Amino acid sequence: MKKIFIVGAGPGDPDLITVKGLHMLQTADVVMYTDSLVNEDLIAKAKPDAEVIRTAGMHLEEMVAVMVDRVNAGKVVARMHTGDPAMYGAIMEQVALLKKEGIGYEVIPGVSSVFAAAAAIGAELTIPDLTQTLILTRAEGRTPVPEFEKLRDLASHHCTIALFLSATLTKKIVKELQNAGWADDTPVAVIQRASWPDQKIVRTTLVELDEAMRVNGIRKHAMILAGWALDPNIHDKDEYRSKLYDATFTHGFRKGVKTSD
Repeated sequence: MKKIFIVGAGPGDPDLITVKGLHMLQTADVVMYTDSLVNEDLIAKAKPDAEVIRTAGMHLEEMVAVMVDRVNAGKVVARMHTGDPAMYGAIMEQVALLKKEGIGYEVIPGVSSVFAAAAAIGAELTIPDLTQTLILTRAEGRTPVPEFEKLRDLASHHCTIALFLSATLTKKIVKELQNAGWADDTPVAVIQRASWPDQKIVRTTLVELDEAMRVNGIRKHAMILAGWALDPNIHDKDEYRSKLYDATFTHGFRKGVKTSD
């Protein structure tokens, strides 16, 4: 079956692409990418005679028509997606139209912006005895969210929350998390354009989030991480330590050390 390749281009840094993704980029006959999101320095690694197509100004049917035309012409097509295609990648509607044309697809995963954001601030998003769950979501804006996925309901779990596509909705975020019982001083980290040269990091608290975003002029391309795992002083708190490397913890590759009573 004929197919295209949907490739995770990573969060921005051209080195943050998988080996497999880079190989596909370098061997594809046709490279399609959203020029408003994917780093040009990465796309420059395509083979010299590749047809490079910018898609920021194209609508869905136009993009798919190009894919179908090139694949039917025997070309290898790589569709480069920012971050990882599985997270807000809008690949479902592309695949639906491709299937109608008898064309399949293969997804090559990429580094999501949520993990580039966590790396930028040196954060572990799951902390033993504090939070073991990470929720990836977005605030409700022009696009609605399902009834049982309202931010207040998700926040009721009081775990770490990563908010995509929500930089203009901070007033709503603060209200929803407060209504879920979150403390005003809950740590929040905002990372704009994670891994890009102009990356900006803002550390704040829940109650101060909206003002911090306004002062720093952040209205797009930002990941909002919220929860006590984002406490900048977490490393000084001995009560939160993984048991995995504890000397007394036994697992399949190491016997625990007995302690005296």
